[in-house]
Amino acid sequence: MADDVVKITVKPRETEDGSPGATAAFPYDRATVERFREAFTRARWREDLGAWFVPGKRAEQRLTAWSGREWSGVLAFADQRGRDAFEFEPIVSPYLDVDDGFVVRTPYSRTVVGELREVPWARWDPALRVWRVPFRSFEELRRRWTAIESSARLAEPEERQKRKESRAGSPVHSVRQSEAAELRRRRYPVPEDALPPLDRVVMTHVGCVMFTTTTGELVEPTIAARFYPKIVAGTAELIWSAWRRPTHAELVQAWPARTPPGPSDFARGWWQPTIEELRPERRKAASLERGRETRKAMAPGSDG
Repeated sequence: MADDVVKITVKPRETEDGSPGATAAFPYDRATVERFREAFTRARWREDLGAWFVPGKRAEQRLTAWSGREWSGVLAFADQRGRDAFEFEPIVSPYLDVDDGFVVRTPYSRTVVGELREVPWARWDPALRVWRVPFRSFEELRRRWTAIESSARLAEPEERQKRKESRAGSPVHSVRQSEAAELRRRRYPVPEDALPPLDRVVMTHVGCVMFTTTTGELVEPTIAARFYPKIVAGTAELIWSAWRRPTHAELVQAWPARTPPGPSDFARGWWQPTIEELRPERRKAASLERGRETRKAMAPGSDG
């Protein structure tokens, strides 16, 4: 069993006002989080740290003691139970190997990634480019395996090529190509009387962005109707504003809205994102940045 799969990271830390405390970071699992919250009722999640903060002078000692009890007993038993369940009813698949846990190796598929992210304790191993799942997560992995395996088969290069050839020349394919080309322009129509703030994370109909400048150039009505039909300017004109994708750090620092956007916000085309909108954007940005770092490290001539 890999140590970094089950280890809890405890660090002493002070709050902004100097109050003592400690942070705890561990792989997400709903049941473990519930037990953690029961043991530490004053704990709160710190998005900026990616960890739970527990206040108090003895927070580090209490967390360390809880970690030892939690990991040495509960998880060891859960791993053995999962191993026994797999031996009794194994998953036979070319995409699954067994080592000190389960090793899932598939072609890239958003569906596969989405399914594995919902499996407790599953983690991506960038060095070997595989997903590692401990035995304790066997039941959840088995429940999702049909979707994982079928999506992996569809992601094989031969299957992708077949779909590409069948789509070529179809009206739907042409529309999607046009939409992708428009998105690459990194421009967005905004009402001239309701300009978005610059260099601040906002939500739009194309996801979270940071507007960098407003050009003042008028948007052609045909372009607005074709690619941005949800934006309604009323009596004002629509003008172009340039944007970029925010970094993971910028998304973490973004302050979420207390109330969800209303019809007027959707019609305007931009609004302050809610925490429910920020969380998937943060995960996506973190995944993209990890991917870039991995490709950079694996590139010929790199020190990695």
